Amino acid sequence: MTSTNRVPGGVPEGGRFSHRTHTESGLSLPSTKSWPSITYEERPWNSGEADRSLSRRKRLLSRGPYKAAVTPAIADCDPVTDSRTQALTESATLDMVRFDRDLGDDAAPFAALLLRSESASSSEIENLTSGARRIALAQLGDTSSKNARMIASNVLAMRAAIELSEDMSVDNIAAMHVALMRESEPHMAGRFRTEQVWIRGIANSPHGAEFVPPHHEHVPAALDDLARFMRRDDIPALTQAAIAHAQFETIHPFTDGNGRTGRAIVGALLRNKGVTEKVTIPISSGLLTDTRSYFDALGRYREGVIEPIVRRFAESSFDAIDNGRQLAEDIRAAESSYYARFATNPPQSVRHAVSLLVREPAVTADMVAAETGVSTATAYRTVERLVELEILKPAGSVKGSKVWVAPDIVEALDAFAIRAGRRDPNR
Repeated sequence: MTSTNRVPGGVPEGGRFSHRTHTESGLSLPSTKSWPSITYEERPWNSGEADRSLSRRKRLLSRGPYKAAVTPAIADCDPVTDSRTQALTESATLDMVRFDRDLGDDAAPFAALLLRSESASSSEIENLTSGARRIALAQLGDTSSKNARMIASNVLAMRAAIELSEDMSVDNIAAMHVALMRESEPHMAGRFRTEQVWIRGIANSPHGAEFVPPHHEHVPAALDDLARFMRRDDIPALTQAAIAHAQFETIHPFTDGNGRTGRAIVGALLRNKGVTEKVTIPISSGLLTDTRSYFDALGRYREGVIEPIVRRFAESSFDAIDNGRQLAEDIRAAESSYYARFATNPPQSVRHAVSLLVREPAVTADMVAAETGVSTATAYRTVERLVELEILKPAGSVKGSKVWVAPDIVEALDAFAIRAGRRDPNR
């Protein structure tokens, strides 16, 4: 079967592996090689029709056997990290627990926004960028922005990951991928690859690729081993999540969507291990602040050095929580400003409508009616009142239904993305 060189999840175009170790100070840290590294096996390659745009030398180099990675079994391996990494992961885990706890009874609306923010940041690592307004409209079915639609699908994948987190199984990994890909690539949704893929390089040959994941015949066994590793309860949760993510990226079990699925697995594992109970920590927003070190750490993991990827996830969690706390403050400030605009205490139906906007910044009258329990006619009057107070603004129609957007909530979400390092804040 003809192979493809789709840019895989976790290694977008421009990301390159190296031996550099990320630290907060910029100084190198000692790393302990206590983890099995990948090995390589030679596989035959039938290049088929050569790419005539390549030079004769490159065409010749694209022929013959190639080497594909072989992932080691890790289910029974014990990760050993240096004392600094251990301290960092312990502190990061406590910070995540505290953040989850601190949101308290207000966690429900923030859970939706944090999950949305994590989805957008994870997609941004794959060079999929869109503004919060477009993403919100895409979640209602707007098809005008391909990137926004793909990010909206990632929200579904993240949501599925949390819902399926009680059982970290291979079947549930496939279910996460279905949620991610069923709209954009339905033919591959939830299907483990049946062909060789590679990262970068030329289009019709794995020769010269930056990384060649395992041959597809090894994928089922590698995933079974990974699931066994994720079900263990004797490994610090954040260390386990970082390693599981890196192993998943190395296996590269799908033709596309690996990075987004792999980062959804992180959120699911943290929920599975009890680190979070209410919200999704938007760790991808922390990874986004320094994607180069993230890609480097994945490369070091494949060499059998786990500290860089564990440290990168710990450091990212600190950045993510700081950003998440600011988002929570911005949302609370927006809600306070909404209620300050009413001359009198608004009725309960209006309060329910305002709470809906925190979870869904783009709404229809039917959504407001369902949330508040009022008739559609009353919902339209509620929306009109919110428009008069500039809490909502018209945003056209989607699938024949009028849509309104809460600009203050959109602005808060965009500010979160900009702090995380979104490349184009105007998209």
